[in-house]
Amino acid sequence: MKFSDLTAGRRIEAGPVRVLASEIVEFARKFDNQWFHTDPMRAESGVWNGLIASGFHTCSIAMQMVAATILEGSESYASPGLSYVKWPNPVRPNDLLTLHVEVIESKVSTSKPWLGVVQWKWRLVNQNAITVLELQATSLFKLDA
Repeated sequence: MKFSDLTAGRRIEAGPVRVLASEIVEFARKFDNQWFHTDPMRAESGVWNGLIASGFHTCSIAMQMVAATILEGSESYASPGLSYVKWPNPVRPNDLLTLHVEVIESKVSTSKPWLGVVQWKWRLVNQNAITVLELQATSLFKLDA
């Protein structure tokens, strides 16, 4: 999508994507090596009653969905960051995740008229409509001169 497609109030859905236990373990072993992400047997007796995905894995899944459905072919080139990120519920093996994106604001920068700025909320839910990720991001888009 182009910057001009991302108007305030626009809602976009992506997915679903199924999360496999092997992916949870592989990501965690490389980036978040905690036993409740990497050891399915031990995780069974843990506070979460089973294996759960790293929150950063959950963010990566959402980012992949945005990149494939919204940013592909766009002028997106950077993000200065997130206003917040929350993981209200864990992602578990075989969850089927769907992403809901809402554009909050879309404007051309007053100081850099070649720059489009998008504020948007992302909400990732599982197959039971339980929210597993909420975040608000800022994305930057290079505009045609």
